[in-house]
Amino acid sequence: MFFYRVPAPDEAMLISGGKVRGESNAPFRVVTGRGAFVMPFFRKVRFLSLHMAEAEITETCVTKQAITLKVRAVIAFKVGNDMESIVNAGQRFLSDQRQMEDLTGRIFSGHLRSIVGAMTVEEIITERQKLALEVLDASATEMARIGLTIDSLQIQSIDDLDLGYISALSAPHNAAVQREAQIAQARANQAAAEAQQESARKQAEYARQTAVVQAQYKAEIDKAQSEAAQSGPLAQAIATQEVINARTELAQREASLREQQLVAEVVKPAQAEADRVRIIAKAEAEATEIQAAAAASYDRVALDRLIIEQLPQIVKEAAGGLKGANVNILSGADGLGEMAAGLVGQGLAILDSVKKGLSTDQPKEDPNPDRKKLNP
Repeated sequence: MFFYRVPAPDEAMLISGGKVRGESNAPFRVVTGRGAFVMPFFRKVRFLSLHMAEAEITETCVTKQAITLKVRAVIAFKVGNDMESIVNAGQRFLSDQRQMEDLTGRIFSGHLRSIVGAMTVEEIITERQKLALEVLDASATEMARIGLTIDSLQIQSIDDLDLGYISALSAPHNAAVQREAQIAQARANQAAAEAQQESARKQAEYARQTAVVQAQYKAEIDKAQSEAAQSGPLAQAIATQEVINARTELAQREASLREQQLVAEVVKPAQAEADRVRIIAKAEAEATEIQAAAAASYDRVALDRLIIEQLPQIVKEAAGGLKGANVNILSGADGLGEMAAGLVGQGLAILDSVKKGLSTDQPKEDPNPDRKKLNP
């Protein structure tokens, strides 16, 4: 848009001309971070850089001990962000902003010489941060008046211009460092030697153990080979003995089977046949005995029956024999009864004698009829 101007983020827009409201002490209007309308011919616009700048100084200084030192430092600075700093810097550097680096270098060089002159070389070398802070504090007021702020100050180097003072100061430390370095190197060498010795010892031990293991392994191999060489005949003998044992066991089994077969085929049938013959003979003998006993019993029964049938006749004959006899019967009827009973008793006695005679005439029986059957 015409007549509307906008500054960059790291710039301040300075508008001069006309009346500046609210800023009576400022000769121009300051605009940052936004734009503004600028009337041509009546207003004039300039831009002041707000970015960081750097100034390098190399200054020859004399210390409190009258020793000349060459000090090199770097200063980082910029225009302040507040309105007063922008106005102060704009009034001094707007026409030539490169002058800020030269002026800053001169301001710091003066304060650096002054502060170094109040310190010893040892303090300057060992306390560089203290030197930088004192220079910053001494320069802060002057830098603020010209609208600049300091971001940092770094002491880059300190040189005694080949006088040797700093080297002399560092010599004891260097000697101590060298001594410590030599001691450390000696310790390192000793440690390395001990490590090498330990390594050699471990290697020797490893070699010894390896030799022992190899010897044991070789002995085991030789033993195994010897046992393998001897195991051939031994194995053959064991195998032969096993074959003999197997054949013996087989023969025993065959003999046992043959014995069982003979028992089953010959002995058992013969025993069965003998038992059968003996049983048949015994049965026949028992049957014959029973028949004989039955026949004898039948004959006796028939004889008894015959005698009994003849008994009345016997009694009658006996009574007939008494018919002509002169027998006196004194007891009457009782006597007669006794006589009749006597006749009957005589008849029974005669019958018993006949039975005994018949039993005497019978042949005697063999107490073991089977013996005659089996052994004729």
